[in-house]
Amino acid sequence: MKFMLFLLPTIPATLAERKRLRPIANRTDRWQLMLEEVIELVRLAEDLGFEAVAFPEHHLHSEGFEVGGPPELLLYVALHTKRVKVGPIGYVLPGWDPLRLAITTAWLDQLTKGRSFVGFARGYQPRWLDQMAQKIHVSATLSDRSVRDEANRRAFEEVYQILKLAWADEPFRFQGEFYQYPYPYETGTPWPPHAWTREYGAPGEVDSHGRIQKLAVVPKPYQKPHPPLFQAFSVSESTIRWCAREKVAPMILLSRPEQLRHLARVHVEEAGRAGRWLALGEGIGVLRQVYLADSRRAAERLAEQGLVGVGYKRFWGHFGFWEAFRFPEDELDYPTSEGSLPAHEWTVDRMVRARYLYAGTVSDVVQRIDELVATANPEWFAWLFDQGLLPRAELKRQLELFGTQVLPRYQS
Repeated sequence: MKFMLFLLPTIPATLAERKRLRPIANRTDRWQLMLEEVIELVRLAEDLGFEAVAFPEHHLHSEGFEVGGPPELLLYVALHTKRVKVGPIGYVLPGWDPLRLAITTAWLDQLTKGRSFVGFARGYQPRWLDQMAQKIHVSATLSDRSVRDEANRRAFEEVYQILKLAWADEPFRFQGEFYQYPYPYETGTPWPPHAWTREYGAPGEVDSHGRIQKLAVVPKPYQKPHPPLFQAFSVSESTIRWCAREKVAPMILLSRPEQLRHLARVHVEEAGRAGRWLALGEGIGVLRQVYLADSRRAAERLAEQGLVGVGYKRFWGHFGFWEAFRFPEDELDYPTSEGSLPAHEWTVDRMVRARYLYAGTVSDVVQRIDELVATANPEWFAWLFDQGLLPRAELKRQLELFGTQVLPRYQS
């Protein structure tokens, strides 16, 4: 199993400080504190044997919670480490210009000599995605199969298709619903120094009338044909099947053993149909949270102080994230046809019972990971970490305990 540290990142502060200093994300001193903390934690994770560090993409968060994940941060982390792989899980494709993203990811891969990966997401936060995707008239989505949701999915898949074309060696033409290359597609793009490009550029870029007819995107990735690909954060069977066909590793949020084993089997089945013969768990990952203490009660208190109490209860819950921890018996009191789980059901105990949150002693956590391996044996284990919410000394203690007493049991 390969271990990945998943950081948001978050400006370090207590809730009282966030309120007193609002908006705390305006403060340069706090940004510098966050960057210092991120680098210290990532270096420690690297020393302990973590394979990768990942960040999501989010913007405009004046509260200072999950404030980033841009290419500049990935490069900054890579320059301060030696071995660990860095990447987004994931870039929200509908909010990106496809060519700019292809170039950005290839630059990072070249600059790190292949120490990068690329993750994708569809985007669920309207505060920033609706602004950044406005030119193609696409909005954030909660995967509800609405007209809005379907437009988001089409934009996601089109950007993904263009990325694959741009990373490939051959110049390409493309005409889709949202983008066309060259532009205008019918006539091509006027290019005055066409003789130069015809002699020294990629064959087929320029026609005899001096117009660009195919695009040659450079640089190409250091890794061939491109960096490893991930999908964030998967809950549906259709997404798992798409990932299996496309050789994209789904990072699975659903955590109940019967759900996870079903999706792992679906992944193997669909990969086989696409001509890929995989062992159970190969090419998939899971997202989990871990809290280590002298007792389960003390570990669960840490969860309440950190991402469960702040991230899930105050923020992500309002986007329906607790539905990932729904049990069949919940249908009696809270039918999905009538809405999501109510806030009083957003509990640490629910996450523990769903096998998403591993809280307790080292022995307790090992027992849960053993169960995970027996259930689906995922290739990747991503630890959603509490950087910025728990004290730095506690964060380092958690990492050191896990890295010395848990992680070595599962490394190949």
